[in-house]
Amino acid sequence: MLKNIPPLLTPDALHALASMGHGDDVAIVDANFPAAHVAQLGSARLVQLAGATAPEALKAVLQVLPLDSFVPDAAWTMQVVGNASAVPEPVAEFAVALEHAGEKPAAALERFAFYAQAQAAFVILRTGEQRKYGNILLRKGVISSDSDETGKGN
Repeated sequence: MLKNIPPLLTPDALHALASMGHGDDVAIVDANFPAAHVAQLGSARLVQLAGATAPEALKAVLQVLPLDSFVPDAAWTMQVVGNASAVPEPVAEFAVALEHAGEKPAAALERFAFYAQAQAAFVILRTGEQRKYGNILLRKGVISSDSDETGKGN
């Protein structure tokens, strides 16, 4: 047992997140997302978090993973097909979680652009989320040292 680690982050999930480097992406996806196929098309590692919703998984990941501060966007959600301005419930919950963690809002990607970026991800965390559009991509940043005057790491 470890202290201060969100319990829904399995050993496989923790290992995958810890193995990521600066600029690597993690995809947190819903149960409808073609996670196994997308992982096979790229080189992403697939980790199951079947007992968690996508917003729960995002909150847990944000407790252990810094987001990239060197890029304009470090988080992306999938746009609703046929209604790019719609905000599905999971996406609204993602926005709250990102804000609570002190991160910038997520940008939105068209469905197939989201699939392509997920294919290039380091890891795909497949949740048990059953609501549509419960998908978000995060780009890993760096942890700043106290001696780093920029606050942005290296």
